[in-house]
Amino acid sequence: MSSTSVLVLRAAGINCDYEAVHAFQLAGAERVDHVHINELLAGRDRLSAYDILVLPGGFSYGDDISGGKVLANELRYKLMDDIETFIQDGKLIIGICNGFQVLVKMGLLPQTTPGIRRQESTVFYNDSGKFECRWVYLRSNPDSPCVFTRNLPETIYIPVAHGEGKIVTESEAVQSRLHESGHIALQYVNPPDEEHDKATYPWSPNGSIDDIAGLCDATGRIFGLMPHPERYTHYTHHPRWTREGSREPDGLHIFKNAVTYVRESL
Repeated sequence: MSSTSVLVLRAAGINCDYEAVHAFQLAGAERVDHVHINELLAGRDRLSAYDILVLPGGFSYGDDISGGKVLANELRYKLMDDIETFIQDGKLIIGICNGFQVLVKMGLLPQTTPGIRRQESTVFYNDSGKFECRWVYLRSNPDSPCVFTRNLPETIYIPVAHGEGKIVTESEAVQSRLHESGHIALQYVNPPDEEHDKATYPWSPNGSIDDIAGLCDATGRIFGLMPHPERYTHYTHHPRWTREGSREPDGLHIFKNAVTYVRESL
């Protein structure tokens, strides 16, 4: 059984990196390194030494231009050869919140046309016009190939915190392919006691098409989501833990799936 090594990327403005490190340590990864992007650019550390790449949440480079765009360009134009090799080697990538924005703007997600790296979608300002911060309900898609969402409960509960979380596609054709190939791994839904065909605000916090909260590529090994699973890795993180008692944290399940995949597949 293979051990698991994780690279949690640091850059100016990223502020959820320590939580991501902690989440993977809890999930059982044997090595979790906190690596500044300049270490990769200078060749003092190498992406190839790791099994999982994590792009954490925050406001990389102040979200100048738009959320995640500067970091997306830096990775695309300075480290893309290494990232392509990393992907071809069957390894995993997860982008959380700002990291999800980065993956979309690099063209790594959703990538509905295999082998073609271009930006098909974007992550835009919330319909509410303001920063949204709350716990939300998510439905996992059992037909998605996503490694990170395997065997999740049908509905999970995780916090969001973002001002630019609205997923839009460049065309209806791309939107259609998202459904056909299982790219939609997670969707916002209303609480279980509120019956609606479509999630409503504030439970769908940003106005994403089809209530999309998380996307994967066709392999299921590249995954991005706007909610923050690293903020629900202990049962005491749950806002009702004193009334509802201990439970397996929904967020931790996502990180455990990644570690399990590496141990069994790489």
